[in-house]
Amino acid sequence: MMTPKEKKGLKDSLNTAHGDYERGLKSRAFFKTHDNMLSDDLVQDTFMKTWIYLAKGGRIDIMKAFLYHVLNNLIVDEYRKRKTVSLDVLLDKGFEPSIDNSGSMLNILDGKAMLILIQRLPQKYQKVMRMRYVQNLSLKEMSLITGQSRNTVAVQAHRGLTKLRLLYKLDE
Repeated sequence: MMTPKEKKGLKDSLNTAHGDYERGLKSRAFFKTHDNMLSDDLVQDTFMKTWIYLAKGGRIDIMKAFLYHVLNNLIVDEYRKRKTVSLDVLLDKGFEPSIDNSGSMLNILDGKAMLILIQRLPQKYQKVMRMRYVQNLSLKEMSLITGQSRNTVAVQAHRGLTKLRLLYKLDE
């Protein structure tokens, strides 16, 4: 338990630290968070945590280093919090959701081009490539269907893909 004299001494040292370091701590917090209100709250929490530590009998050798250490830990905790952003806030900032189908259209067109190119492959690769990339079958399923080992089907799929890439480059 702290005596009133010790408590007054700790209070005085924390008040002095507040006067000396508050501005630098706020600057550091604002630099890291880019939010004035949040940086003020973090600095306030820094001094509160320091006071609690001192009240529990903790000893601080270098006050400035301790305060910055506590502040940095609070900033890291703030970064780790899940940030929820309201759609209303995003709309107020100018965000307008849009639907862009150009990527899916390109995928469809590329897929159709690949189907045409698959037809130009040797027969043993055509079958494996259709099962793998059109029907989305796994190697295990493909080996059960063809009666070949899983490794053989994997090799055929790899070689077929290599040949398909060559055909694609030649068509461009």
